[in-house]
Amino acid sequence: MIKYFVLIAFCFASGFIFAQQQNHQHETPSPYYAYGKGLGITSPDSLFNLNIRFRIQNRFAFTTNDVDDLNIDEVEARVRRMRLRFDGFIYDPRLTYIIQLSFSRGDLDFDDTGFPNVLRDAMIQYQVTKKFSIAIGQGKLPGNRQRVVSSGDLQLADRSIVNSTFNIDRDFGLQMFYREKYFILRGAMSSGEGRNVNRSDQGLAYTARVELLPFGQFTNGGDFFEGDLMREPKPKVSIGLTYSDNENTLRTGGQLGKPLYEARDIETHMADALLKYKGFAWSTEYFYRFTNENPITTDTETGDTRYVYQGQGLNSQASYLFKSNYEVVGRYSSIRPSSNIALLTENIKQYTIGLTKYVRGHRVKLQSDITYEDRNWRLNNNSDSQFWQVRFQVEMGI
Repeated sequence: MIKYFVLIAFCFASGFIFAQQQNHQHETPSPYYAYGKGLGITSPDSLFNLNIRFRIQNRFAFTTNDVDDLNIDEVEARVRRMRLRFDGFIYDPRLTYIIQLSFSRGDLDFDDTGFPNVLRDAMIQYQVTKKFSIAIGQGKLPGNRQRVVSSGDLQLADRSIVNSTFNIDRDFGLQMFYREKYFILRGAMSSGEGRNVNRSDQGLAYTARVELLPFGQFTNGGDFFEGDLMREPKPKVSIGLTYSDNENTLRTGGQLGKPLYEARDIETHMADALLKYKGFAWSTEYFYRFTNENPITTDTETGDTRYVYQGQGLNSQASYLFKSNYEVVGRYSSIRPSSNIALLTENIKQYTIGLTKYVRGHRVKLQSDITYEDRNWRLNNNSDSQFWQVRFQVEMGI
């Protein structure tokens, strides 16, 4: 599928360039490459712009039987992510678009949705003023910081277990964005059903986020990528608060997860903080999710149960980037279910140490980490477990 898509994109770009050369032989600019923006094409009349980007994450991971038995229990060898992104403007530089497609199995959400979920983003945005913009379409909601940061801009091989349990991911709807020197406001009204659904229920999702920047803006948008790659000469701090209310949702995580047997209203509260200064970076996130109804839903015919993960999570990580562009990272993550579902799932804690080599910033890098994971049951007689996980990942993109 990928090769056909790339071939079509290449033919389109080639045909566009050839046609323009025929009509404007001396006016057509050649395709250009800009770091961080990919391969670009702009029409001679400057009414159309297209940037093409890709990125690949190739990963090996090994999980042991337990903390003492180091024999391999599970091996992960796969393309974790393979994505194509297209963005630019049409007719007016203020009218922009973003399209992102995913092709690896882990990105398709196939196990939960039952179909290959290729389309990730399809947003149309209008820059009303220099500070205010409005967008419609499918894209990331203004949720927790680590989720808003691109998976290509992470310090470690993947996001934390806290993010995967509590984040609100992508959705279709209307979003607004307002930025000042010392604060950022974001808001969204969306379907609440996640990406690529044919029909929505009677309820919508409402998301609001505020970010405070007491020392002003980060260099080159440094609050939206992990690690202090800009080596901020003065301390930079961001404090974020997010509230999400997903009404009448039919999935275990609101926009994510398997289908519930009954609809539920889900509220998620998030708080995060970020500090960067001279190569040092520290970030932390706290989540609290609940539903006012019974979080457990039951299939009356089979007796099978599915539940909203009601509980809390904490993720905190710190790093230092050496002048050699090697970075050391430490992370602590924990998720704790509420007593309503404590018989169904475990408390989980992870302790991770990582080493990253930035070859060309976040676009080309080598990542490795080792994690100690502790799983224990609070209200259940099931056996607790502890084990090690080792990961190595190569990322490349434009």
